[in-house]
Amino acid sequence: MVIFKHEKEIKEYLNKASEKIGFIPTMGALHRGHTSLIHQAKNDGLMTVCSIFVNPTQFNDPEDFKKYPVSLEADIELLLEAECDVLFLPDVSTVYPQGTEATLTYDFGALENILEGAHRPGHFRGVGQVVARLINLVGPDFLYLGQKDFQQCMIIGKLIELMGKENKIKLRVCPTVREADGLAMSSRNRRLSESQRSLSATIYQCLVSIESKAENATFSLAQKECVELLEKKGFRPEYVALADADTLEGLSDYDASRKMVALIAAWIGKIRLIDNMVLHQA
Repeated sequence: MVIFKHEKEIKEYLNKASEKIGFIPTMGALHRGHTSLIHQAKNDGLMTVCSIFVNPTQFNDPEDFKKYPVSLEADIELLLEAECDVLFLPDVSTVYPQGTEATLTYDFGALENILEGAHRPGHFRGVGQVVARLINLVGPDFLYLGQKDFQQCMIIGKLIELMGKENKIKLRVCPTVREADGLAMSSRNRRLSESQRSLSATIYQCLVSIESKAENATFSLAQKECVELLEKKGFRPEYVALADADTLEGLSDYDASRKMVALIAAWIGKIRLIDNMVLHQA
């Protein structure tokens, strides 16, 4: 694995590469969900480039930014095991050479103001800002993301379109990787206490329940049961929602004529967890 920190060096290296590039942007604190994306890109016959950059512009809570886990040595070990080809470790001055305020941002319309966007104002503006810069630095042919951040995947798909790169970059959204009890793998999980970790799979259980009720109950009933269960277990739910999986338009009830997605965000202590499940249609 070759490691680069600066724009000039990584561009020179990648411009000489004969293979197509599969890019996995991350904020570090890597886990098997991240390495599954590298494995998929390698299986697709691509040169794999992983970036680690904790982006300050996508944190609407400064404390969350300060507490974001950093584990570079362990991350490098995981990437070596996954046989990643290139690791890009830019600093803030490389990503934002003219400062964050002078860096181009994108308007994602209603998509950035619902669900995650409503609860984390400015978050997707920052995501679009950093991913656009990383795309321009790396010049990938394929971009690999995990389904756990469902709305973010849609935002980045829209970003590729807004950048005019839809004919150059193909987005690959890969299945969420889960722990044995169903908890979606996330860098934030390492901040959970032992007791919080034992309860955290409740979110996945709620998603399974929502899916199981699609044919014989209303979503409002499934939603009510999930909110009550989460609160009983000590969570503070932000939303338990059902939406069109292609547009993220909110749905008040199950609709078998559409591809649907159930989405949940909830706090346990000071840790915010999100997850989703695309529902099987009848």
